Amino acid sequence: MKTKHFSDNVLEFNEWLASISIELFEHYKISNPFNGKNKHKIKEITNAFYKKYYNDHNKRYLILGSSPARKGTATTGIPFEDASHIYKETGIIIDNFYINKSSSDFLYDVMEQYGGCEKFYKNFFMSFVCPLGIVNINSKGNEVNSNYYENKKLENILYTFIVESLKKQISLGIDTSICYCIGSGENFKFLSKILII
Repeated sequence: MKTKHFSDNVLEFNEWLASISIELFEHYKISNPFNGKNKHKIKEITNAFYKKYYNDHNKRYLILGSSPARKGTATTGIPFEDASHIYKETGIIIDNFYINKSSSDFLYDVMEQYGGCEKFYKNFFMSFVCPLGIVNINSKGNEVNSNYYENKKLENILYTFIVESLKKQISLGIDTSICYCIGSGENFKFLSKILII
């Protein structure tokens, strides 16, 4: 029986994310690109990207940020990638896409030093502790990015989802000898508390 490629596992994980619906509280809400209004374009983008870089059986190290930015990964479904790079790699244009420039610049600097994006993605899978975006609607009615650890109530509501999603991500074909945590110290503290069975 033919074993699934790493890309197949990632795309199945994204399908699972598409089925997730979590009610938060007050002015918080989940931003889920996999079941939103652009879900068909997101599927096209992620299929092209993961089939290009992850269509093999290699084990990879996991790199975890905290949670997707609402106009970044929470819009495209691909962690830490910017619009111009996604267009270059897939030929797909993404409208209204604004990733934190310092995040994408840092990623590409790392990739270049490592030997290029093909070599980088052959060895690493980038994702998030909370793989769906979190939005806080402020007093002016504007949506702003939030993190799962922003307050204890939010963290408690998302805890079961986060643990389940981390287990699923590990099962994609991750080398668990080490995990790289990027972002704030709060992200590292939270990860350090979790025991994955």
